[in-house]
Amino acid sequence: MELTSRSFTDGEPIPQRHACDGEDVSPPLAWVDVPAGTGSLALLVDDPDAPGGSFTHWTAWGLVPAAGGLGAGEAVPREGRNDFGTIGYRGPCPPPGKPHRYVFRLHALAGDLDLEPGARRRDVERALAGRTLATAELIGTYERRGRHRS
Repeated sequence: MELTSRSFTDGEPIPQRHACDGEDVSPPLAWVDVPAGTGSLALLVDDPDAPGGSFTHWTAWGLVPAAGGLGAGEAVPREGRNDFGTIGYRGPCPPPGKPHRYVFRLHALAGDLDLEPGARRRDVERALAGRTLATAELIGTYERRGRHRS
């Protein structure tokens, strides 16, 4: 299984449009080679370089494998709570001065996750255990320039 984006390639910078300095809209994503028997997909996006440890930017599940992807800012069936304290996508927003990595992990699942919208990442990860058929990863970077805005 492979995960890509028209907005950035693996290991390259994520455009400002998808970050807190821009429109803060989720990037377009595309997936191919989803394993046979996949019932749904789940997506986790985090910043492993955050000062306090891994920081969750997006959890989404119930994605339809046959859709082949999501458009920029496209609504998803179910979303969880991010570490900003809101539900849905929130883009890169690291402290200025050092680029951070943003890891997009797509999980092909046997079935679907029985979680309520607003679930926390740890609940999503627990629900993924033993149900993941394959995982694809896409990493982008983002660096904020200038002074930190409060």
